[in-house]
Amino acid sequence: MDGLEIAHRRLHNQHLSAAPLADPVAVVRHFGAMQAQEYAVAKWSVAQRTSGCDDAAMQRAVDEGAILRTHALRPTWHFIAAVDIAWIQALTGPRVHVFNAYYNRQHGLDDGLAAKATVVITEALRGGNHHTRRELGEELGRAGIEATGNRLAYIIMRAELDGLIANGPMRGKQHTYALISERAPDALTLEPDEALAELTRRYFVSHGPATVKDFSWWSSLTVSQTKRGLDLAGSTLAHEVVDGRTYWFAPADPPKREPSPAVHVLQGYDEYFVAYTESRHVVNVAGLPVGTSNENLLIHPIVLDSQMIGFWRRVVDRGGITAEPTLAIKLTAGQRRAVDAAFARFADFAGVPVTVSWSQSGRAGAVGRDGKYPPGLISGR
Repeated sequence: MDGLEIAHRRLHNQHLSAAPLADPVAVVRHFGAMQAQEYAVAKWSVAQRTSGCDDAAMQRAVDEGAILRTHALRPTWHFIAAVDIAWIQALTGPRVHVFNAYYNRQHGLDDGLAAKATVVITEALRGGNHHTRRELGEELGRAGIEATGNRLAYIIMRAELDGLIANGPMRGKQHTYALISERAPDALTLEPDEALAELTRRYFVSHGPATVKDFSWWSSLTVSQTKRGLDLAGSTLAHEVVDGRTYWFAPADPPKREPSPAVHVLQGYDEYFVAYTESRHVVNVAGLPVGTSNENLLIHPIVLDSQMIGFWRRVVDRGGITAEPTLAIKLTAGQRRAVDAAFARFADFAGVPVTVSWSQSGRAGAVGRDGKYPPGLISGR
């Protein structure tokens, strides 16, 4: 096994190159959790791993509560299946509190204040009520708890990590919150060792081959917890040393690779990129210059045959979406057609026309003219 094979195995295990999973919930459960920081494109990460799922179908899954969006793990926004929300937050939430401790102290958020806030939030949301962050802040303020700005954000995050609240349905363009006890009444509960073994297994099955440090960073669990999780997972996982690093994965022969050229246009926080720290380099074994001079600019990767060859910017306007690619290689005609097909699939998901503006491309550029892809081109809808 080498770096390129690791990348192809990940592409397969993440169901970008393997057969699509049954539905969005199956996708999220396969991963355990999927980063959902940029909500509009985070839905694309889930949908492109199943079939027949567009943006509207993803939104229904979130609005109906089959998939929840909440702060978890590092911490940042994640999608978690409703059935898994309780045990994942119970396992990882205490570790995330450790990371948040400094900011909680800065905002005077101790256990006593959190307990008072829990009572207020519970009463405000009880009975199927769904409130926005601002509305929860007003409820807390009426109870004598100062809750504005970052202080409100950390009060609400504390409630999320404690397994009290997650998202409710969208209200127009606004996100709301709901009680998990009402939103996910059938959520599973697991004993601590069961939860540790399950999250460890899910990560390495879906993200592997990956290292202990990769999983520890992704989950916020300690290295000691990760090693115990591997012990508990037992023979369900295998490992191999590559270039001095030990990679863990589900035992399997190397997957059959997609016919080349195979292109995937991903979002900036897709699990194929964001879920690793020690071994992220395997998606760019050639060391291509694919970053930007502005580290704060969110870029969306373009992947060719498991390797990142560039990125694209997403610009939303009244006529649809414009995708502006920047490439580190010059495409062949066949590779260009594969990129076009990938953006056509994205248009099918988005339900609006997607225009690929090659005139904005930088570096090595690309061949051919700009393309405009109407929704339904791939699915026939």
